[in-house]
Amino acid sequence: MGAATVTVALAALLAVALLGSLAFGAEVLPVARVVDAVLQDRPGPVSTIVWDLRMPRSLLAAIVGAGLALAGTGVQTLVRNPLADPYLLGVSSGASVGATAVITTGVLGALGTWALFTGALLGALVAGVLVGAIAVAQGGITPIRLILTGTVLGSAFSATASFLVFRAGDPAAAQSVLFWLLGSLSGAQWDRVAVPAVTVGLVLVLFLASSGWLDALNAGPDTAAALGVPVTAARAALFAVCATAVGVLVAVSGAVGFVGLVVPHLARLLVGSRHRVLVPVSALAGALFLVVVDVAARIAVRPTEMPLSVVTGLIGAPVFLVLMGRRRYRTAGSTA
Repeated sequence: MGAATVTVALAALLAVALLGSLAFGAEVLPVARVVDAVLQDRPGPVSTIVWDLRMPRSLLAAIVGAGLALAGTGVQTLVRNPLADPYLLGVSSGASVGATAVITTGVLGALGTWALFTGALLGALVAGVLVGAIAVAQGGITPIRLILTGTVLGSAFSATASFLVFRAGDPAAAQSVLFWLLGSLSGAQWDRVAVPAVTVGLVLVLFLASSGWLDALNAGPDTAAALGVPVTAARAALFAVCATAVGVLVAVSGAVGFVGLVVPHLARLLVGSRHRVLVPVSALAGALFLVVVDVAARIAVRPTEMPLSVVTGLIGAPVFLVLMGRRRYRTAGSTA
């Protein structure tokens, strides 16, 4: 199957999944009424449910899924490790400290509904800067140094978040922190869509524009240098882009696991490792995956919702194992 065929098929499936996400939820709506509400936007309860409640959530699911898949693709290229995922950089753990501080201490309360987003984003950005600065101070941004620094600082940030929950001693706050850490889009609103949409759009454009350099970095530093790629600067830029994107996405959705790990593998199996085709296919597959996961999270245990990472883990783990067992793929210049 060619890359163009895969791209078109994924785009069509994403459109169907988005339509289904508008129809399914605590109350199931007929698809015909959903289509009518989307096309004509006439006042009424169906239009309110579709436009005010489900549309921003569905779009945010697609954006977060696409962004995490792109970040996973970038991080795996950056550290030349097919088992890397976006959270390897320690950014999500930093975001958890910021979000936990907001929930347990009430800091940034003056920002109202933006307090949690702002706290998580600040925590993520501080974590990204710390990981990058420590890696640079210890000799430069290399794959092994990023992995070790991100893992160690991520553990320290997780311990800090746990300490904040322990110190608060509030069961309700602990439950809120746990639900946020496992990922949720229940707070999606129209005013939360623009920032992650612009961020993911910029990452997509940057990755496509630099696909040749990403291919070279994936082949190894010596090959990249021989092809004229400024390896150190390219690695630093790729780290900054991935860390920023993950920070923004985690701030709006919590830490959603498995998307950044599983989707890039699936995309490589479908279209290979050339980033010119891998990047758009990863974005579409990630968007499709998280839209489907969000629908499953909404309807599996109605009227409550399951955290997204519970669903992604239940779906992603067996899918990942099957993919590894059925096919061989190349990444980072090696065969697995």
